[in-house]
Amino acid sequence: MSTDNLYSPRKPRYAVVLFGPEGQGSFNESGLRGAHKARDAGHEVDVLWVAGQSAQQRAAEMSALCGGRYALILAHGGQGDGPVQILAERWPEQAFAVTQGSWAAPNVARYEVLQEQSAFLAGVLAVAPLAEFDLADFDRTLAVNVRSVFVASQAAARHMGQGGRIINIGSTNAERMPFGGGGPYAMSKAALVGLTKGLARDLGPRGITINNVQPGPVDTDMNPADGESAEQLKGMMALARYGKDEEIASFVAYLAGPEAGYITGASLTIDGGFSA
Repeated sequence: MSTDNLYSPRKPRYAVVLFGPEGQGSFNESGLRGAHKARDAGHEVDVLWVAGQSAQQRAAEMSALCGGRYALILAHGGQGDGPVQILAERWPEQAFAVTQGSWAAPNVARYEVLQEQSAFLAGVLAVAPLAEFDLADFDRTLAVNVRSVFVASQAAARHMGQGGRIINIGSTNAERMPFGGGGPYAMSKAALVGLTKGLARDLGPRGITINNVQPGPVDTDMNPADGESAEQLKGMMALARYGKDEEIASFVAYLAGPEAGYITGASLTIDGGFSA
């Protein structure tokens, strides 16, 4: 664990915890920008990098932050839920916040973000070698990437009359996972393929279509086209460039329009040939 601007008792301070090697990860970049903005606004914020692979290891690294040093410990990123659960039970007086957590407690606040990892509009990407993959991360991957889609579709369908559109945003990783450690994430995105097909049968008699859009790398703040892994990803694509957000949006708009009324149960890839 490394830090910048370590704790000083002069005034209440806040800790932002980022996961992985220091300075790496597009999602971490967004957390770092947020911390800097909070500092610019006059808040006392420390940024701490935690590199442990398992939830227990990450909790051990984060434990030094607990016990009153910080008014709030914010775990930013997909690997924060497990260690926060461990620490929240151990330190009931310490306030925590965690992104996209699947677990709640009186001293834990949850906030949701759209996390784009490799530019896929998705929920959670937790990556680790098979032997080290934490089951809490596995369960949270399914809770956010699969269960939440089912719950949202179920709730939407209850309020829809005859006709309408449900459009899920999946990932090209359902078709291709080019690196190790991403099996659970790929599985969660492949699950949307089957879910979309199955729900098309449920919704078809009501004239409601449901489809699944599978983007590839897209130029966004969280995964910029000039980011650290961009050149590697471009080398995997037939078009050798990142997509644009308006290209994804126009594809979704087409599926929402009357011209797409005969398309349902489909998983449609827009990835510049990433999965070709």
